[in-house]
Parts: sequence; structure tokens; C-alpha cells
Amino acid sequence: MPRTELILVTGGLGFIGKHFVRRCLQEKRFVRNVDKISYAADRAAMEEFAAYPNYRFHEADIRSLEFLPECDVLVNFAAESHVDNAIANARNFSRTNFLGVENLLELTRAKQAPERPRFIQISTDEVYGDIDKGSHRESDMLTPSNPYAATKAAADMLVKSWGRTYGITWNIVRPTNNYGPHQYPEKLIPKSSWRMRRGLPAIMHGDGSYVRSWLHTEDTVDALLTIIESGERNRIYNVGSETELQNIEVLRAIAKILGVPEEKAWVAIEDRSGQDTRYSLDDTAVRKLGWKPRRRFHEELESIVHSLDFTRFA
Repeated sequence: MPRTELILVTGGLGFIGKHFVRRCLQEKRFVRNVDKISYAADRAAMEEFAAYPNYRFHEADIRSLEFLPECDVLVNFAAESHVDNAIANARNFSRTNFLGVENLLELTRAKQAPERPRFIQISTDEVYGDIDKGSHRESDMLTPSNPYAATKAAADMLVKSWGRTYGITWNIVRPTNNYGPHQYPEKLIPKSSWRMRRGLPAIMHGDGSYVRSWLHTEDTVDALLTIIESGERNRIYNVGSETELQNIEVLRAIAKILGVPEEKAWVAIEDRSGQDTRYSLDDTAVRKLGWKPRRRFHEELESIVHSLDFTRFA
């Protein structure tokens, strides 16, 4: 199978997207990045990518994009993703995560069949809802618990239906909780680390017992490239991790790295509305393609905590 050379990325200045773009540029693939440059866009990455001759950037919102340039594959990272923001105001999540995906699918459909790119939708483990024991398979029912997860689940349904009705070639990729360097500081690790470094307690929902699987963003990039090059068309792939930790365990690890006593490291607030207790994915399908996570959470965490840089997002 020939290597995918022309890649259109939407949301390539976001957390996972920028790591994917960087890897593709380093591998000499041609990348066109469409991003609206939201509050969470990485300005430092934008400057970094501009130096590559195999990179083009177009500032646009996927909701109003009017044309898809020639490409072999379209990878849609563009999304509103912070659950607290979705609970406070779900309308913007519906507009971007649902209507934005609909627009991308329609632009794909408008091309002649031989010119249509393969449509890769970046989803999330949250579409399944929580699970007390065992792990979710790709065939499991979607039972999202919050507005963010609901909009992502709805987008997944759009992709599948456009595939069946219009013959678009697609994959849906559902990774678990991603962590890594230079994540926007509204997510648990960067936000908690930044607060502790400033002498403030991290914010912990409830008793901190909620369990998440932690996957390094570079492992997610590995999985995406494996799926693009070797994955079966028109199917869903879970991308999981063996690292399951309670939120309070993550806070303890950050506090230890920064030398903050636990009694000063966090403060408990009420549970998040609709809080999921545990996520877990059965990712047998992608592992059969030869992928497995290689980064170890506790080995990576220290450098992540010490590399925080708010200026990247200013």
C-alpha cells in the first residue's frame, strides 16, 4: 500500500492535532492545516510549523469552510473538548462538534468519488459513557453522559451514515484520555501542575476516585498513522492504555514531583454534573495492526510538569 502523502488536518493547532502535524511534517508528508485559532490554539506550534516547506496553513472554522483542497486523507481533530465548558454552555459544542463535522462531510461528498479523501474522525472514549468493570468494545452502545460526549457521539453517527448513504470512506478513532507536553492548562495535569507551582491547590472533583486511562499523545499519533496506513476502511478503532489511575493518584504524583505536601496540594469541590466513574477501552483491533503504547505515564509526567509554558497560548 502506498504511503499517504497529502494530509488535510482540521484543528491542527490543538493538543493532539499539533503532535500529529509535527510528526507528519518530520516524515516529509505534505500537510495542510485548517484551524480557527481558538483560545486553546498553540501559537508557538503555529510559528514552528510555518518553517516547514511541506506545510500550508488556512485560518478557518470548519463550520464555514467552503472548499476542500486535494488530499489523500482528512483528519478531523477540530472540536470543543473541555467538559466543564460544555456543561456551562453546550450550544458552541453542538455547532462545532456536530454541525462542523456535517459541513466537512458535505464538502467531502461534493467531490467526485475518485477525488474524495478518506475521512478520519477523531472521537473519544467518552461517547460510551462509563463502565464499572471490563472495557468497551467498538460495537458497544453509545451512552454519553455529558453534552461534550453527546456531540461527539452524534458526529460519529454522521460519519457512519454519510459512509453508508453517500459512499464516503471513513474511520472513527476513539482514544482514551490523552496527556503530554504543552496541553492547554484547562485539563487535569497542566491545570493542576500550574496551580501547585503558583502555590495554589489543585481543584479536585468529589473524592478524586474517578478512574481514567492515560495515553501519551505521541502514542495516539502512532496509532493514527498505523490506522491510516494499515487499518481497515469503514470501521471504528478504540485506542486505549493499560495505565488506569484515579484522579487523586494523578494529583499525588504531581505534588510529589513539585515537592508540595498533600495537605496543600488540592482542594475538593462538588462532583461535576454527570460525572463518569471510569473509562476503559478494548483496543484489540488496533493492536492487531501492530500498535501498542510505548510511553510510560510516571516516566513522562515529570518532564511534562516542568515544561509548562503559558506563553504558548497567549
